[in-house]
Amino acid sequence: MHATIIGSTGLIGGHLLDLLINDPFFKPVRILIRRPLDISHPKLEKKLVDFSDIESFRLALEGTDVIFCCIGTTMKKMKGDKTAYRKIDYDIAVHAAKLGKANGCEKFVLVSAVGADSKSRNFYLKLKGEIEEAIQATGIESVYILRPSLLMGNRKEFRAGEKFASWLMPLFAFLLPARYKPVKASEVAKAMVNAVKEPVLKN
Repeated sequence: MHATIIGSTGLIGGHLLDLLINDPFFKPVRILIRRPLDISHPKLEKKLVDFSDIESFRLALEGTDVIFCCIGTTMKKMKGDKTAYRKIDYDIAVHAAKLGKANGCEKFVLVSAVGADSKSRNFYLKLKGEIEEAIQATGIESVYILRPSLLMGNRKEFRAGEKFASWLMPLFAFLLPARYKPVKASEVAKAMVNAVKEPVLKN
């Protein structure tokens, strides 16, 4: 399958990219990036994209069989601007699904968040819920949504609150319902790949 990753420089995206380029089931593997990335592999295609330019975005998705969307930002990066935050998390993911559908893409894999709910009073959970619903409404044949809790792994950027939680949460994980337990980013990436491959392998 021809796979495209959006968000390949993030914690989950980095693990996902490594899995895909080493899996013969996926060829080629394309990453959509906003700035040059110093990485190369015979199977890898790098596309510099202005995600606010819909035509550029559409062209970058041509020929894709499956889109893996791991895009995400933080309020700190957006300096508390909810509109800017929405443009990253919502607009990029939903436009990817719509443009993918228009290009004939049949599978879309989304990393959401535990507790995502479009009716939530919490901005983050409400937004994640709205993203899920909008993508499902595009009509793409198969949509897979993963809702991980706290992600475990080494980020390139330092997030103080998340780092503290990653130390504390494992001590109390046995008290939490399964869906709220911390999860390794590498395991989420594996689950994304398996979600796409399993139906094919069963046929």
